Amino acid sequence: MLAAREDAIVQAVNRLLAEKGFDLMTVDEVAADVGIAKASLYKHFPSKEDLAAAAMVRVVGLAQAFLASLPPDAQPLAQLKAMVRWMLQLQLAGEMPSLPHQNSSLRTTLMNNKAYLDGLVRISDQIGGWIERAQKDGSLSAGIPPIMVLYTLYARACDPVLEFLRAGGQHSDEEIIELVIRTCFEGLCAR
Repeated sequence: MLAAREDAIVQAVNRLLAEKGFDLMTVDEVAADVGIAKASLYKHFPSKEDLAAAAMVRVVGLAQAFLASLPPDAQPLAQLKAMVRWMLQLQLAGEMPSLPHQNSSLRTTLMNNKAYLDGLVRISDQIGGWIERAQKDGSLSAGIPPIMVLYTLYARACDPVLEFLRAGGQHSDEEIIELVIRTCFEGLCAR
């Protein structure tokens, strides 16, 4: 029962972080969404930062499962595009937490969370390997440091252009995803 309640809390946090972001989400909203008292919520997670960290651990676990499902013999560029497509789908479905990048207490909590860090390192290593192989085979520019490519791909997980395009109403979600993938991997210059 304890695990089921914590899962319900993390799902609520994940949804609220995707909808409102960390700064606007409140612990009161999380407790109300789950249907428990705020004091009960604090028995599971001692702070708002711990709630956000639990949501990020969940997303990291989902990412690891997704990456493990990709065919290991696929071309590295295809694997990278599949990973970005998955992140964009998650964001458009309202399941990608929106966290501030300049909140020191949240950053400290995440950096002290072993499950988050270990998962992020494993994901980054796997994606980094694909980036290096794609640069080696010429499908990605070798002139861009792999870490820059990695961070650029991670940035797509919180890309505001998706919501701007969705709000414009001129494109379906799948068209939006394809446009973002095309600009991400092919750039803006005419070839």
